[in-house]
Amino acid sequence: MTSSRRNALYVSAEIATPLLVVAAIFVFTNAAGSFYFPPFQDVLVAFQQNWLFSRVMSDVAPSLVRLLIGFAIAIVVGVGLGLLLGKVAWLRRQAGPVVEFLRAVPPPALLPFTIIAIGVDSTAKVALIAFVCVWPILLNTMDGIAGIEPTLRSTDRVYRIRAWDHLVHVELRAASPQIFAGIRTALPLAIILMVISEMVASTNGVGYFIVQAQRSFALADMWSGILLLGILGYLLNLVFTGVERLALGWHLRSHAAVS
Repeated sequence: MTSSRRNALYVSAEIATPLLVVAAIFVFTNAAGSFYFPPFQDVLVAFQQNWLFSRVMSDVAPSLVRLLIGFAIAIVVGVGLGLLLGKVAWLRRQAGPVVEFLRAVPPPALLPFTIIAIGVDSTAKVALIAFVCVWPILLNTMDGIAGIEPTLRSTDRVYRIRAWDHLVHVELRAASPQIFAGIRTALPLAIILMVISEMVASTNGVGYFIVQAQRSFALADMWSGILLLGILGYLLNLVFTGVERLALGWHLRSHAAVS
């Protein structure tokens, strides 16, 4: 089989698989006759009525703003602290138990604390997203920096490279595959925490809408909110994949050349 035919087969499979899943859901929900699984066409109607585009500014926009701000804070703090801990071995050993303890705390258990300590506004939700997402980014950055070959670390002395240029063009570049792996791990956590934080003591957001629909037994509306979350997660991952390919093009090309 030629490479062009193989690629065409892969593309066809990628298109056909979600269509088959949608068709199966359509058949199941229409045949089940269950109150908890309304017909899929009703969910699509509710999706059109709620999210195209009457609730975009009132619920979708606040959710995305909280997610992006919290995620951005986690990236800055995670990469910064990971860089410091990765470069300083004794500090990494001292901070290790604290980092492992904090990242092991279940995120939902932090909700009561954030409500009491910070309040019920967007600040608390952003803080919770940032706190939970920072750990995979920090740990991957720390491991990436600590695992750099000693010969790369000595290049600044041999070639008299300035400290800032060595940091940006040597260390961060060498650790960037692991840094992006940590960011990719943190992205679904950000979406999960966005929803969880909006389900408690909130007045807007996609999570708030889903809970209110469930409490009023508007099951089609509830499922439309869940469908929206899946679409948002897919689109955010698609954007991140594009950014990752641009930033790590050299890394992907080197692996392709080896294989």
